[in-house]
Amino acid sequence: MDIKIPQYVEFILNRLEEEGYESYLVGGCIRDILMDKVPQDFDITTNALPEQIQSVFNNIKTIDVGKKFGTIIVLSEGHRVEVTTFRVEGSYSDGRRPDWVNFCTDIKKDLSRRDFTINALAYNKTEGIVDPFHGMEDLNNEIIQTVGDPEERFKEDYLRILRAIRFSCELKFKIERKTYLSGKKNADKIRDISMERIQKEFFKMLLSETPSTGIRLMEEMGVLKIIIPEIIPAIGFDQKNPHHDKDVYNHILCVLDNTPSVLSIRLAALFHDIGKPYTFTVDEKGIGHFYNHDKKGAEITEEILERFKCSKELTEEVRELVELHMKHGRNFGDKGLKRLIRRMGKEKIFSLFTLQKADKKCSSGDYEFEHIIQMENRTKEIIKNKEAFQLKDLDIDGRDLINLGYREGKVIGEILNYLLEEVMGNSKLNKKKSLIELVNRRYPLK
Repeated sequence: MDIKIPQYVEFILNRLEEEGYESYLVGGCIRDILMDKVPQDFDITTNALPEQIQSVFNNIKTIDVGKKFGTIIVLSEGHRVEVTTFRVEGSYSDGRRPDWVNFCTDIKKDLSRRDFTINALAYNKTEGIVDPFHGMEDLNNEIIQTVGDPEERFKEDYLRILRAIRFSCELKFKIERKTYLSGKKNADKIRDISMERIQKEFFKMLLSETPSTGIRLMEEMGVLKIIIPEIIPAIGFDQKNPHHDKDVYNHILCVLDNTPSVLSIRLAALFHDIGKPYTFTVDEKGIGHFYNHDKKGAEITEEILERFKCSKELTEEVRELVELHMKHGRNFGDKGLKRLIRRMGKEKIFSLFTLQKADKKCSSGDYEFEHIIQMENRTKEIIKNKEAFQLKDLDIDGRDLINLGYREGKVIGEILNYLLEEVMGNSKLNKKKSLIELVNRRYPLK
């Protein structure tokens, strides 16, 4: 089988072979090519030792990212390609790196250390596909199974349990029974994995076409309660509300699947109603209510994302989306909308509308979100027409007020905030002359 390889990758393979070393494309890139997908990365494995790899490419830039573990990055035509020496490795007892790595000279031994059969594939032009563990057969049958004994593979690195779920979700493959049962049996061992590694796998799954399948599989296998225990109370939670025909958990998953593959939006969808079980009340008519679930959900969201080692920027954005997802009333006026834009920002406000529409779509009955679309369209108008929604948009500033005779200090801010409120209600007032008239009327100088 002849596989089309980008020129910059072929250059590295050819150079290694010209110097007398074996070299293969390996792992996920082969899997993706065989599935008619474009690989995001190309990885190469070789019997050349790290020092030899650097010597082969001494005329171009290389980066030592893990010589101890056999990995050198080669920069070819502006692309970063990982070149790794054939190796076998020990367990990840610290949850981060293998306890030991031994270099070897046999491609089949190298492939034997890999997680799943569909990732234990190698290729070069001389030998074609190297497939000692029947990965191509599993690809054709759409099966995820470990290389060899799942107990042994998972023991080496328990993150592989989450990776099995992620691949199952991304590729829409079924996890082979022994692999599934072993993963379920050992799910609790994921507690020992570093959160940085968990986050990476979980976020990849979250960005897949149908992330709900991954979340459900995580719940089935006992992984969800370890990674996000806060969501467990939502499972089977009857909302007792005519606006909802699903329990909280299934509503959340519906919203998740109805949002675009944008990390902040997907996270907000997953957490938007996480506060409901913690704020549930029932009125005298037996109708369920969740007062302030948005605020409670925002608090829980922040705790989860901090635990996930997320950036402050991502944490704040998702928290805001969760806290504001209910801000879409039919009587939402211009002032309220402009305050919302000011709080979220001109770009992120549209993420909020996206989340709100998905939320409505997953409610009971004939969902309708025309009022959200109207808010969205009005926001576009506000931005296009440069209508004022923050202090810097005013046609007057603190310096102007001081020149008019007002003392520098607290009163300046008070005046500017007053003017902004007036202008947000009537954009025509945002002219310096009109603003000065308002100031003189409300804050006359003595």
